[in-house]
Amino acid sequence: MTKDIPIYDICTLSEFKQEDILISRFAPYLAQHHNLSLAHKHTFYHLVLFTEGAGTHAIDFEQFEVKPYQIYFMIPGQVHSWAFGGVVDGYVINFSAQFFQSFLLKPDYLEQFSFFNGSIKDAVVDLPAAIQTEIVLLFEQLITESEKGARLGTDMVKALLLQVFITVGRLGYEKQSGNINAYNYTLLKNFQKLIEQHYQTLRLPKDYAQLLYITPNHLNALCKDVLGMPAGEVIRNRIILEAKRLLINLNLTISEIALKLNFDDNSYFTKFFKKQTGLTPEEFRKDTLKITSYENTKLR
Repeated sequence: MTKDIPIYDICTLSEFKQEDILISRFAPYLAQHHNLSLAHKHTFYHLVLFTEGAGTHAIDFEQFEVKPYQIYFMIPGQVHSWAFGGVVDGYVINFSAQFFQSFLLKPDYLEQFSFFNGSIKDAVVDLPAAIQTEIVLLFEQLITESEKGARLGTDMVKALLLQVFITVGRLGYEKQSGNINAYNYTLLKNFQKLIEQHYQTLRLPKDYAQLLYITPNHLNALCKDVLGMPAGEVIRNRIILEAKRLLINLNLTISEIALKLNFDDNSYFTKFFKKQTGLTPEEFRKDTLKITSYENTKLR
């Protein structure tokens, strides 16, 4: 593992530079970019549909078993690694944050899909048998469009991708629609957006409740009902996630990471991290390096 966690953009992962989009079958992509088995970040949206294979992949330090007809979605900035076993194939699509901006009037259109909200539990979807053929057909059309270079081909790719997002997104919507009304759903999404913007400086539920024009009790009850945890825990989880992402960059000292996360000193950061994870930052860093080295050895 290098001292700096690698950060890849679309052009680095492509033999040719197609602006803002890369579409490929997964086996040749994997053969060309086997170095991506190690922990790395993307500057782009990344999705993979597996049609065959085994092993594991990890998103933001949570491990998932690779299965056929499983699709995972990643947003820019997440940390990712994999350790595959045997033959693995499927489809991979990378696209920039700007890819849909000139196509859709709503700049935050993708944020309505739960798998693009940064929540790990929503990022990995096992496709039910009823839609497997439909989704594979859409990916095959995406491959065809990306290869033939027809007029308005990029627009067709965008339209096909939106069909994938909507079809898969309906699965998640059907699960949550009975548990939360539209107002509370929007409220929760706005809370999560605000955390993303302010987690380094705002640590208390009352700060976010004020920005949302609701009471702290209302926010807390909403988080407990929908997420199964109090609002304070949602905020702390985001801070811990960023701490973990920074800890795998060996060029940063623990003190520098504490400073980046707006902790007064290294000691307070260490106590906070251990209380939330059961490990000190140093222990987490060592354990993560051991796991990465082991997975890399298995791949050789």
